[in-house]
Amino acid sequence: MQSLKNDRFLRAIRREPVDVTPVWIMRQAGRYLPEYRATRARAGSFMNLCKTPELACEVTLQPIRRYPLDAAIIFSDILTIPDAMGLGLELVENEGPVFAHPVRTEAEIRRLAVPAPEQLAYVYDAISLVRHELAGKVPLIGFCGSPWTLAAYMVEGKAHPGFPTLQQMMMDEPQLLHKLLELLAKSVAMHLAAQRDAGAQALMLFDTWGGMLDDENYKEFSLAYMKRIIAELKYNNNEVPIILFTKNGSRWLEQMVQTACDVVAVDWTISLKEARSRVGKQVAIQGNLNPTCLLEPEQVIRNEVAKILDSFGQGSGHVFNLGHGITPDVPPEHVAVLVDAVHTLSAPFHAE
Repeated sequence: MQSLKNDRFLRAIRREPVDVTPVWIMRQAGRYLPEYRATRARAGSFMNLCKTPELACEVTLQPIRRYPLDAAIIFSDILTIPDAMGLGLELVENEGPVFAHPVRTEAEIRRLAVPAPEQLAYVYDAISLVRHELAGKVPLIGFCGSPWTLAAYMVEGKAHPGFPTLQQMMMDEPQLLHKLLELLAKSVAMHLAAQRDAGAQALMLFDTWGGMLDDENYKEFSLAYMKRIIAELKYNNNEVPIILFTKNGSRWLEQMVQTACDVVAVDWTISLKEARSRVGKQVAIQGNLNPTCLLEPEQVIRNEVAKILDSFGQGSGHVFNLGHGITPDVPPEHVAVLVDAVHTLSAPFHAE
């Protein structure tokens, strides 16, 4: 493999000196880009797009061709594992992910097994293709949903405010839920390790729904399993950094650091100044522009970028990102403003 031409992202994670703050965007390959919409139409469905390595490679590269981003993230979905388990995943327009076969009973959960790597080979093949096409331009990130987040969709069958069926299982049958989470932790560790082996140079765990839990349940049903996954990944390879993101999870920053992750990603509900003061020099921090800001005029975007950079302050250890995925209504030219603002305005924070 070729050496990296731009390693800002990996250097910032290691808190090594960088010339400017690196930036990438959650869901940077997505519906806000006209070229993505054209490829998605050609694929016929979202899942076809995910499962055709050549098309997944194409959409992964589209934002990298358009903007001077500092990292690519493989085009895939956080729910590939339950799909490989045979639960019948479909992405329904205006509704999101829907499973044909939710799991709610002991018998249904017992029937599940860790997917064979071949069932997810389309992800690994796409990673290999992207690494080849990138030719060392920027690093590539692999990812997966956290066990708690996967369980939320698998038990509920779809996104539902508060996930009441899942909450009921947690209260009435906690051991059954733990059985499901243990299986998912093994599956996620396998999937992330396979993405790393295929060429992913960083890995990210998306705990999208952990933030809806109270303190005790977050630690028991979400954090404990992410800690287990990270320990397994680190045991086999300590070189590839791991980013941990719990949406609405800033109250647990100190506990997230204790998982041995390399980066904590935060949303806009906490300032980077506070986040940095709480985690110290233990990990890097990723975040944390509110995606709605990208709908505002150019000067507002630049002003918000300046505030976030100032909030983090001097030195390395910051990866600029949104506090959640970019939305489909964002004008593509506003993303260009964002990336330019991060690179231009951050230079003084890295001056010797």
